[in-house]
Amino acid sequence: MIDEALLRELLDAADDDSALVLLEGRARVADRATRRGDDLRGAAVVLTRAELVDRLGTAHPAPQAMTLMAASLDDAVGKLGG
Repeated sequence: MIDEALLRELLDAADDDSALVLLEGRARVADRATRRGDDLRGAAVVLTRAELVDRLGTAHPAPQAMTLMAASLDDAVGKLGG
């Protein structure tokens, strides 16, 4: 569900308020305005771009850091459903 490509998309977002969100078992990146729209009503925010940069310590992380972060987030999200 959450992979390095989604995290890269979030890091590449122009707005620090862009976020990785979950809705109906699917993860995607959305900016603040999109999150407020009807299409994402009820979506859960996993983390914002600013929070991701803070956790990684940089906006330009090593590939290994992205892999580990994606695995950690995917594991945490997977545990929410059970």
